[in-house]
Amino acid sequence: MTNKLPVNVEKGGAIAKGYCTPTADKAPQKMSVPPKRVIPIIFIPGIMGSNLRMSSASQAALRKSNNISWRPDDISEGADMINASPANRQVQLDPEHTELDIYYPKAPTGDLDESPNARHVVPEINVYLRGDGDTPLLTDELPRPGVRIMKETKARLRGWAEIYFGSYRKILEECEQHLNSVEPFVPYGYWTQIAGVDPSTWSALSSNNLQAISYDDCKNALAGCWYPVHAMGYNWLESNRVSGMRTAKRMRELIAKYRSDGYQCEKVIIVTHSMGGLVARALIHPEMGGLESEVLGIVHGAMPAIGAPAAYKRMRCGFEDGLFAVSPKVLGNYGNEVTAVLGNSVGGMELLPSNAYGNHWLEIRQNKKLLKSLPANGDPYTEIYLLQGKWYGLLRAEWLNPARSSISGINNSLRLLEKAKNFHLAINSTYHNSSYATYSAEATRPSWEKIVWNIDDDFNKKGWDELAILNDNRRGKFTLRDPNSSKNDKVASVSLGASTGPGDQTVPLRSAEHQLHSRKFKGIFRQVGYEHQNSYSDNNVLKATLYSIVRLVETMTWCGNEKK
Repeated sequence: MTNKLPVNVEKGGAIAKGYCTPTADKAPQKMSVPPKRVIPIIFIPGIMGSNLRMSSASQAALRKSNNISWRPDDISEGADMINASPANRQVQLDPEHTELDIYYPKAPTGDLDESPNARHVVPEINVYLRGDGDTPLLTDELPRPGVRIMKETKARLRGWAEIYFGSYRKILEECEQHLNSVEPFVPYGYWTQIAGVDPSTWSALSSNNLQAISYDDCKNALAGCWYPVHAMGYNWLESNRVSGMRTAKRMRELIAKYRSDGYQCEKVIIVTHSMGGLVARALIHPEMGGLESEVLGIVHGAMPAIGAPAAYKRMRCGFEDGLFAVSPKVLGNYGNEVTAVLGNSVGGMELLPSNAYGNHWLEIRQNKKLLKSLPANGDPYTEIYLLQGKWYGLLRAEWLNPARSSISGINNSLRLLEKAKNFHLAINSTYHNSSYATYSAEATRPSWEKIVWNIDDDFNKKGWDELAILNDNRRGKFTLRDPNSSKNDKVASVSLGASTGPGDQTVPLRSAEHQLHSRKFKGIFRQVGYEHQNSYSDNNVLKATLYSIVRLVETMTWCGNEKK
């Protein structure tokens, strides 16, 4: 029999107190020394996956009782936006008057009756870890005099309350639970779903030659180190360049904090979703965040690597029905509602297809006959986005500034598009050399690989590309008039074609596959079975992600070239 001594982890070391026993008691007293090494796992969400708060000026203009700009977990806030006008959406989601809603005790809420603790709520989390004394894990503190800190409070301090928790809680909880508890190898233990399993089970591409990892290798890789899971949101209305720089600063501060607490912390592992992948690529870019040497590796999920035509479609025709519940109602079911937000947001414009997406993804057809396809010369910016006076261009100038801001308007939007172009060009080949990716290639989830405008068969005149919009239902149907005629009559009707191309209903395979073509990825999982926003609720995505993290941990060499 062994008597296990309680251990308290304090700055500078671990302390255990032994005790005297009768001479006849020969049982040894054992002190288990917890690890002093930490590799934080940091999750970066997608667009609309980070909570935002607005300035006091915007709050006053909207006559809101609080300063919430975007918080999808708050049902009442989402309900208020269902019938919001384009002008109100523009004010509430103004990049110049919003910021990430980070929790700290004195964070403003704009509501005298609401404290930061009341707003930044993390529901009871499904993490069940055992730890004696203070560890960097999400465990309830042992009973002690004074305030007892529970795991939900620790999660809030880790950033779990600054992102869309309802959508991302599973990836956060799974990583926290399983990376920090490699249980004995039993028939129903979690790691039996990963250890010894061929990665092709989760649709790993054979070209990467990924091998199954044994249970012992998995256990040894994770031993001797903590893997606390953090979340870092960002203002998705701003440029991903800015978000990358700010997030890199936060990660450096996190590493420094663990070091000041007495831990050996040298690198982080990043897990991303959607637009978060662009933020991660910006934060490792040498001329942006410059953090690559502090990042052990990145696991990207559902990333629009070179943009997605869905961004164009939604600015012209609104969001599709059936996407995750709140976002279409906030950004808009109609093109003018979406344009009022994303037309003033460089972050939103950075989701448009970049020049690397290639030519001929925007088509104009009549009776199935192709009349024109763009871009034709590898430049979607001048050929589509910056185009003025063409009914198939990106921007409807009259939709850009319903709030009558002194800043917004066509000139401002054109300036933002130039910024988006520069960002696209800068990160085109930027991927971490230790990267993994999961994405969907499902044929039954058409994902706007192309946008097709169909002109009705009744139009039989030349000069179709010189016509102007007469009436627009803002959902993909509009009529055209002859701008040179004194009559304001309809001469043609146009309708949006159906979504086509494999993917996840938002990111087409054509964009996600840029990661494969980069030849910088250690492993790629080309999967099926999930919609874009809910990818991290899919079990195959979760297992592929955990597998990838273990493979990254295996490569860790600590200072002094000593393997972990």
